[in-house]
Amino acid sequence: MKRSTKGNPLDLRAWLDTARSLGELKEVRGADANLELGAISELNVKIDGAPALLFDEIKGYPQGFRVLTCSTASPARLSSILRLPVERNHHGLVQKLRGRPKDWQADAVKYDPVAIETGPVLENIQAGQDVDINIFPSPLWHELDGGPYIGTGCCVVTKDFDSDWVNVGTYRVMVHDKNHVGLDMIPGKHGAIQYDKYMKAGKPFPVAIVCGADPLGYLISGIEVPFGMCEFNYIGAILGEPVAVVHGELTGLPIPASAEIVLEGWCHPGDVKTEGPFGEFHGYYPGKEGTAPVVTIERVYYRNDPIIVGSPPAKPPNDYSYSKAVMRSALLFDALLAAGVPDVRSVWAHEIGGARMFNVVAIKQRYAGHARQAGHILNQCGVGAYMSRYTVVVDEDIDPSNLQEVMWAVATRTDPEIDIDIIKRGMGSKNDPMFVAYRYNAPYSSKAIIDACRPYDHLHEFPAVAEASKELQEKVKAKWQDLFK
Repeated sequence: MKRSTKGNPLDLRAWLDTARSLGELKEVRGADANLELGAISELNVKIDGAPALLFDEIKGYPQGFRVLTCSTASPARLSSILRLPVERNHHGLVQKLRGRPKDWQADAVKYDPVAIETGPVLENIQAGQDVDINIFPSPLWHELDGGPYIGTGCCVVTKDFDSDWVNVGTYRVMVHDKNHVGLDMIPGKHGAIQYDKYMKAGKPFPVAIVCGADPLGYLISGIEVPFGMCEFNYIGAILGEPVAVVHGELTGLPIPASAEIVLEGWCHPGDVKTEGPFGEFHGYYPGKEGTAPVVTIERVYYRNDPIIVGSPPAKPPNDYSYSKAVMRSALLFDALLAAGVPDVRSVWAHEIGGARMFNVVAIKQRYAGHARQAGHILNQCGVGAYMSRYTVVVDEDIDPSNLQEVMWAVATRTDPEIDIDIIKRGMGSKNDPMFVAYRYNAPYSSKAIIDACRPYDHLHEFPAVAEASKELQEKVKAKWQDLFK
């Protein structure tokens, strides 16, 4: 992708060229935004080598008004988004990513966004009574959703009430009508904290919703960036150059100069409306629909032939579960090493648990208690404690990302009586589908740590595995490669 002399405008189309060159972009024509886009995307991520999907000629909308899904769902695409050397193996990508978040966070202060006079996002502008977001193909992603969602793979730009802090978060955005959307922000998230300040002061809350940009924007908007840090700075650290922005003419909020679609407006005090329901990352609807702030849209900026970036949650694997798995696996790996756990070979935060609820670490056992140490730290470290329902520790001969191998180890190398530790009243979430059955009013959750390593005190007498050696397997694959294509 070309480097801008005045900063990087987060041009989605430059990244699409990269995805095409990798052979990882497929164009789909004639699908219906009413449920078909969602179903096609769900089915797509379940196949090996799933490409990104660019939908065009969407039923009822002009040609060129497009929707992108599955952008982060492969190691090659994800490494290109993170500006890392292209990696087609997820364990290799985890290793390349290790330590990078810490470095990016440290460097972020050097990369304040730079303002430029104009950019492609300003090619078309709707204002006042002319605002009509229904011109865009906002998908109804799932059959039980409360309405169409224009914002799933989005970046929501907001500003603090009593400081210069600009936050960029990913919060879902449901279409109410032509100039109103619902903005769902989980309490405690940075955008919600900012919103609460404006509401307490009785002032309208400024919002700019970026519905399409380089997927790096959406990816970083959805991770835990330190309080008070602007995500545009963090993105700049990854890029090695600042993000180029233009300022919204209504709120003055910074928006990427090459954004595809931006909705700008205000959340007014007391203006809330039923929003949802909508599926969550774990694959369930968490309960009844609730209320969420309404954004009154007074400006719409969009490029010619605009592209919505979609990233709807669903039963895993889903549109974005792979990217979460990779990034959390790298963070968990680093957390284990920081805690002094030796000989960690690999870590995988499984998509089936939304990269939180089922985590596996492979170690080379060095001493009695090593497996328990690794399991408890992985389960309870700062980055791992939230909703960490199952943690499994396996030997180095097991691939943590391969559920067949992991569960074989659980089935053959554990005694349930002695190899499962239970932590009671651990950190949970009200979004946990099991919360309805818990006896606690607070969001606790019990946790299981499964030691699926061969017993350390019986390593030398434990039965040998009945399989060809790795060396023999590779030799046979090379000789008979036509059989294993």
